[in-house]
Amino acid sequence: MRHINFIICILLLIPIGLSGQKTQRQYLSGTGLNNTVTWDFYCSDGQNSKKWSKIEVPSNWELQGFGEYTYGRFYKKGEEPSKEVGTYKYSFKIPKDWNEKQVSIIFEGSMIDTEVFINDQKAGDTHQGGFYRFSYDITNKIIAGKKNELKVIVHKHSANNSINNAERKADWWTFGGIYRPVYLEAKPQTAFNQVTVNAKGDGSLTADIKLSNALNNGKITATITPLTGNASFKTKNFTINNNDLNQQIKTTWDNIIAWNPENPQLYVLDLKLLDSNNKTIHEWTSRVGFRTIEFRAKDGIYMNGTKIVMKGINRHSFHPEGGRTTNKKISIMDVQIMKDMNINAVRFHYPPDQHFLDVCDSLGLFVVDELAGWQNCYDSEVGPKLQKEMVTRDVNHPCIVLWSNGNEGGWNYNLDKHFADYDPQKRHVIHPWADFNDLDTHHYPTYLTGVARFTNGYKVFMPTEFMHGMYDQGHGAGLEDFWVNWTSHPLFAGAFMWAYCDNAVKRSDKGGILDSDDFRSPDGIVGPYREKEGSVFTVREVWAPIQFKQLYITPSFDGTFNISNTYIYTNLKDCKMNYKLYKIDSPLKGKLKKEVGNGTIGLPDIAPGETSKITMNIPENFFNADVLEIEAFDPSGRSICNWSWPIKYNGAYLKEQLTLSASQEKPSVTETDSLVVLAANGVEVSFSQSSGQITSVKNEKGSLPFNNGPVPVGMKVKFQSYYTTQIDENACLVTKYLGAIDSIVWTMNKDGILKMDAVMLNRSRGGKGFDDAFTDPEVHNFGLTFSYPEEQVKGMEWFGRGPYRVWKNRIKGTNYSLWQKDYNNTITGESEFGLVYPEFKGYHANLYWATVQSENAPFTVYAETDGVFLRMFTPEEPKGRMNGRRTMPAFPEGDISFLYDIPAIQSFKPTSQQGPHSQPGHIRIKSGDEGIRMKLLFDFRKN
Repeated sequence: MRHINFIICILLLIPIGLSGQKTQRQYLSGTGLNNTVTWDFYCSDGQNSKKWSKIEVPSNWELQGFGEYTYGRFYKKGEEPSKEVGTYKYSFKIPKDWNEKQVSIIFEGSMIDTEVFINDQKAGDTHQGGFYRFSYDITNKIIAGKKNELKVIVHKHSANNSINNAERKADWWTFGGIYRPVYLEAKPQTAFNQVTVNAKGDGSLTADIKLSNALNNGKITATITPLTGNASFKTKNFTINNNDLNQQIKTTWDNIIAWNPENPQLYVLDLKLLDSNNKTIHEWTSRVGFRTIEFRAKDGIYMNGTKIVMKGINRHSFHPEGGRTTNKKISIMDVQIMKDMNINAVRFHYPPDQHFLDVCDSLGLFVVDELAGWQNCYDSEVGPKLQKEMVTRDVNHPCIVLWSNGNEGGWNYNLDKHFADYDPQKRHVIHPWADFNDLDTHHYPTYLTGVARFTNGYKVFMPTEFMHGMYDQGHGAGLEDFWVNWTSHPLFAGAFMWAYCDNAVKRSDKGGILDSDDFRSPDGIVGPYREKEGSVFTVREVWAPIQFKQLYITPSFDGTFNISNTYIYTNLKDCKMNYKLYKIDSPLKGKLKKEVGNGTIGLPDIAPGETSKITMNIPENFFNADVLEIEAFDPSGRSICNWSWPIKYNGAYLKEQLTLSASQEKPSVTETDSLVVLAANGVEVSFSQSSGQITSVKNEKGSLPFNNGPVPVGMKVKFQSYYTTQIDENACLVTKYLGAIDSIVWTMNKDGILKMDAVMLNRSRGGKGFDDAFTDPEVHNFGLTFSYPEEQVKGMEWFGRGPYRVWKNRIKGTNYSLWQKDYNNTITGESEFGLVYPEFKGYHANLYWATVQSENAPFTVYAETDGVFLRMFTPEEPKGRMNGRRTMPAFPEGDISFLYDIPAIQSFKPTSQQGPHSQPGHIRIKSGDEGIRMKLLFDFRKN
């Protein structure tokens, strides 16, 4: 038992307020994951079944070691999903002064058919539907001051087949149990039973009120208090319509700050019910946000008169140790991570935890609230009940901007018009993936979706799923192209990535491994414990509300940037921007990162949607630094994003780093029957006379297993000949080729540093089959590759973009710096035994230098030419991938590669259906071109 019953009974007698006139609450369960109460439990089948035991509440019983795990959509042929039944028992007391109150028992969520008994009396009809709050009036069944017995029977499989089809034959884990809190509420006999608020951006407020009993000659008072700030507002008084259980109040407050996700201003609305003697009978308190939401056909979605664009993500209520049982701490963490990614909207496949919506209200996210129905809908018997439960629970949240009636075919059309029965705001209703109700929510559109839709369409366009993130696919990969294209269209209202976190559950029956059911649920941009994948930072930059126009810093740079404000409401003059300058020395100078300057950059009046220039005052030492980093902060102080630029190109940087020793020993070049050997300062590099490739490397410590290269990648090449020479006291080997490479010059200087200068010119010189060496219509990888045994590597330190690996269509989000990461074999999203991010293996952008760390064979490579990608080994494919299909494009042969082009990675759609950055490269070099040069320096000296 994680919380002592005594503490729960005493400390969790939590009133919603401090006076006796407010609703009082007593928890029978805990409040969520890691805050539970122990109940008695009997499970009918599966693990630990057919005996009375103990269980923590709330929880999904599978994670407590009961029943069987089932992944809903993909039932194995010939097998049935698990259908165990759980019986709970718990004893409790209520305060004696509740004897005169109306008492209800409330379940925030129970999976799936739930029967409730109080003192052996059934509380009411069996509740069906696993994602909804439900309650029973137990005033006449409960005994104040004495022990009361609660029994709850929960059926994991519903007697209503439409519920099983909507909730359990779905692409998610299907759990059982009382997984959200259970509590009692006590109110006066005459009280507010329900209050539905419509608070608009102009300060007007309408509240529809249902009373439990009629009241003669009474009144209602209404007061608002801002959660932040010192503003005060006058209390409003309203006379009750006698003997009417339904009341309505209307008023307006001046000087209201309207709610929006960039400034989520909330107010506490306090309603008091007074009798004819002005005595307070009952008090109702809730947070509200004043805002006006509108859908305008062939136009867009507006909040407070401003058209919005939702940068959204889909989220499950999920945690690996709780299943669907979460807590407010998790909700806060998730919203903070989303906000850090510059996400401003979230969608679900069922109503989320109440505390998650509370956090969206207070921290600021748009919400699409969805009636469950993954690809099948509720029938018209149970559907209206669950619809009412969802809307009446959630209607007062300002964060909710749209109602969703199921997902991908899970729509009961008979329910559409009834959302408005419970919502005075009349929020728009959508059918996700369908073109419905003047809003096209097309799932996983291609970049050129446009035949009578979007590009050539006239409906508001808002994909409720796109950028599917299975394993390392999707999310950031290709996002920039889609976003630039879509935001240029006046009918674009936003889009929602799939999905937020990997749904890998900690298996109580398999030694605690994390199980994502193979490929079915590792769809997150973060891991099950919210480990951040590389796409987190790509999304952060692409969706940053400040966008920099592309810029290279050159010696003529004067401190001027062009930036755009892509906020909806915020002026950039209310934001802040700082810069830092870094000096990053290579191993040739001691391998050190040092801050050498910092300052602020003034942001002028730049309204949302505007582009303008900003200027930083360049300090005197600016061009002595190597990296400029800029970070921006929103008005609340939250970091928006950080960007970086190299101040020196590769050649200039390396020239500054290189210093020759005073050694008088000259490098040597020698030839044997089959080898050419370049040697100096204890380093020997041997090349094959028949291929021009490195065969072995030695230094004073021994052999280094760097060999079998350079092998050309993405081009046709044939070795032709070689010759040796001495140039400026350096020993040289020149290898000549037919096809895409003209020559490679290998130079050993007296320090023992080996330089490679490769010239790609496509000089066929009559070589048959090599006249089209550069006209390959699709180039995915282009450069040179070498071999090096992976088992020798302990880590890597490098100067370039990092720390995450990149793909051609997912480079944004990495920054220039000095980076270090230890070797790992993380397979993105395959979290059986945990995840280590950033992944070690893969492509890394804009290499300046890298040290391959090894106990026996370390070395450092420097790029003298710009724009080189470093490929460090080949990531493993996930073992659980769908039908054995590849999740990543093919890597070059060899182990360590130096490339000028790398492949894009697909999302839910193949790269051919994505944007320009996802397409393969094209190379053509004509007569007279200087060609493509790749200059690398290898330092194999003893470290």
